Amino acid sequence: MAVNDGAFKGLSVLIPAHDEADWLPACLDALCASEPVAGPVEVIVVANGCSDNTAELARGETSAFEARGWSLRVLELAKGGKLGAWNAGEAAALGNVLVYLDADVLVSPPLLAQLAEALAGGAPRYASGVPQVTTSGNWVTRHYTRFWQTTGFMTHGVPGFGVFAMNRAGRARWCVWPDIISDDTFARLNFRPEERISVPATYAWPMIEGFAPLVRVRRRQDVGVAEVEQLFPHLMRNDDLHDQMRPFWRRALADPLGALVFVAVRLTIHAPVLRSANRWVRGR
Repeated sequence: MAVNDGAFKGLSVLIPAHDEADWLPACLDALCASEPVAGPVEVIVVANGCSDNTAELARGETSAFEARGWSLRVLELAKGGKLGAWNAGEAAALGNVLVYLDADVLVSPPLLAQLAEALAGGAPRYASGVPQVTTSGNWVTRHYTRFWQTTGFMTHGVPGFGVFAMNRAGRARWCVWPDIISDDTFARLNFRPEERISVPATYAWPMIEGFAPLVRVRRRQDVGVAEVEQLFPHLMRNDDLHDQMRPFWRRALADPLGALVFVAVRLTIHAPVLRSANRWVRGR
């Protein structure tokens, strides 16, 4: 991992992008519409293993960022892989604050400034905003999402999926990113609950649409969390305690249809159907 030499005291936004031509322009437009951030800002798009025009589209946004005094760089890697993209982006990044952003996420205007402020100190810190999970109308996804948002993962702590950030002191806790599935879980659990900061600004994160894609992707996420637990058991002590959450039966009474769909997805995850040999399977 590259170490900031102190010349650049700002914020670096890292965006891994593998065939993200349909999503990346909107992501960059939302970034460019952000409120002012104290200090310089650089955006680094890491186009990894792309077979579409992701890199070209990203470069087309350069002038818009330059017009507001920010820089936009595009790195192209021949090999796909999110963890490799994180490593390459960090090697090029200069900021004291590192923001890790998925290419299908839309940040709200105040988010970057709030992350920069929350992570300005010298103590190791991690931060994220408030996720607003979006759906495009599929009824299974809509009901699943509504109930999923009542789980302890969503109601306690700082979930950090889709976008998370840390300062250099926090990032120094490990060397290169390991070859794992759940990068967001690994990053979050490298910080104790009191070191994780939730800022009030929101971001839009799209939920996978349809029953089969939901099963595949949620299974992959379960496998990713289990992988972190197996490889880095010491990190699990940093997980959030969910003993104050509402019991399942109360949530099910309040939303029986959502509970039914949620349980159906969860049961199918553990069944020998809809499995994929690709550990990086995506639902879109």
